[in-house]
Amino acid sequence: MLAAPIFGYLGDRYNRKIILGAGIFFWSGVTLGSSFINELYYWIFFLSRGLVGIGTASFSTIAPTIIADLFEEGKRTTMLSVFYIFIPVGSGLGYVLAASMAHVTGDWHWAFRVSYLLSLTGLGRLFPFSSPPHSSNISHFFLLTFSWSFVWSSLGLTAMAFVTGALGMWVPVFLYRAQVVQGLVPPCLQESCDSSNSLIFGGITIGTGILGVIAGAEAARRLRKINNKADPLICATSMFVSAVCLYIALMVAQTNILSTFIFIALGELFLSVNWAVVTDILLYVVTPRRQSTAIALQILVSHLLGDAGSPYLIGAISHAIQHKNAHSFQWSFWSMQYSFILCSFVGVCGGAFFLLTSFYIEEDHAPNTTADSLKLWQTGQDLENHGFSPHYSAMVGFKQLDSTSFLVSS
Repeated sequence: MLAAPIFGYLGDRYNRKIILGAGIFFWSGVTLGSSFINELYYWIFFLSRGLVGIGTASFSTIAPTIIADLFEEGKRTTMLSVFYIFIPVGSGLGYVLAASMAHVTGDWHWAFRVSYLLSLTGLGRLFPFSSPPHSSNISHFFLLTFSWSFVWSSLGLTAMAFVTGALGMWVPVFLYRAQVVQGLVPPCLQESCDSSNSLIFGGITIGTGILGVIAGAEAARRLRKINNKADPLICATSMFVSAVCLYIALMVAQTNILSTFIFIALGELFLSVNWAVVTDILLYVVTPRRQSTAIALQILVSHLLGDAGSPYLIGAISHAIQHKNAHSFQWSFWSMQYSFILCSFVGVCGGAFFLLTSFYIEEDHAPNTTADSLKLWQTGQDLENHGFSPHYSAMVGFKQLDSTSFLVSS
């Protein structure tokens, strides 16, 4: 989270291949090292988990800008959906991998060792890739605050991250407590209990993530031809529907566990609709020379106010409710149920933020195809004079500007 602005600044100025490689290499090493930390040094383990975020920040801020360079606006949404599919897929695989490795080896540390091997595969894929540098300035942080579409969509993404983080941490626990209250499973007082809920939730996260991202990208691609405000309206609608589905899941959890699974899956499905669409909004309301900085700032805000604190907040509310009432399995379930209602409320707020985005999206989109495009073309010419290829998005913008100028002059 804290490293994202640094990588955003560097990504707008220096070779992105080197920055990506360094981030993944650091992340891989920390992941492998954390697998050898025992319980006596738990604080080092927590520190290593935090350091993993440095590597995550490198490709979270830079990879979308590379996609923006390689594909025009119509194709870009599809390619972004492919990229963002792997966020829920990776999250779901984490549940499945951790539970499976703990069951097979008897030691959950092996999940980190397998992750290390997977990250090395990603690092190897960087070698054939080449990337031109960018120009940037620290004033980009201040310029971005004048784009209301960027501000409101970032707050919408923050609400989305809040809900996603809380669900990822507490849904398996909530499902287990609901099953105990219904008498479907016996109470477990051991440190390690049945992992079936984590496996099921992981599978749900993977499946709904893939379907949601693809559906969101395809809906945006089609509806954008009809309505210029389609992207933020899709995000707003999906957040509202997701909030309703999660609320229904909470209300039926005590009586029907199957319905709970179904509505949780629907809630996650509509949450996943937004991943690619939100980034696409950023990429066309922010000029290419500021995109890495913008993504970094968006990541910082969404993590700081979203998923960095939501798991702790939901857990703290649940603990406070249970502490004031009888210590029973029934109140253990109710406390988690009541605390999860906050997620539905935040989801509604996220939908409202995306609605506000729709009021400014046309105004903020227009400059990127007029005067700013000429500046970007000049930047591309400067890079070309120094032996680099001009920024692809700038080339597209200049072509749009040139066509517009021709029509006006005619």
